[in-house]
Amino acid sequence: MAVETDSAGVRFPPPLIYLGGLLLGLAAERFVVLRTFGIDWRLLAVTGALLFVAGAAVMLAAAGLFRRLGTNAPPTRPTTLIVTTGPFRWTRNPMYLAMALIYAGLAIGFDRPIALGFLPLVLIIIQTQVIAREERYLERKFGDDYRRYKTEVRRWL
Repeated sequence: MAVETDSAGVRFPPPLIYLGGLLLGLAAERFVVLRTFGIDWRLLAVTGALLFVAGAAVMLAAAGLFRRLGTNAPPTRPTTLIVTTGPFRWTRNPMYLAMALIYAGLAIGFDRPIALGFLPLVLIIIQTQVIAREERYLERKFGDDYRRYKTEVRRWL
């Protein structure tokens, strides 16, 4: 993947990190005895669907806002401004939060507890390999404006 000089320097697409964690969790279930939450499938399906829809809504809102404002969403491309409206009023990382909700929705909805257990590992990777790089980049590029935003808005929620 080509990484532009004026970017956060993220080398692996965040959606693939989430997908990789989910697939690893699904593969690990073949080697573990615990393969179900032990909860009625209808409750799991409804919970999973709600999480999935919530994540998709946040993702669409955040991506749409980036498009309307003319800045790039991929962390391999230059950021042209700090987005502070829409879902960015409540979280500095609505797209990563959205992907986590979608991941959790799929794992819960399809009754895959081991796959859900891999989500914290995915979030650690996202935090250390993606978000930390993005925050350093944004501080270098936008200085006090970004530092002020960081003090006003939480990273996740």
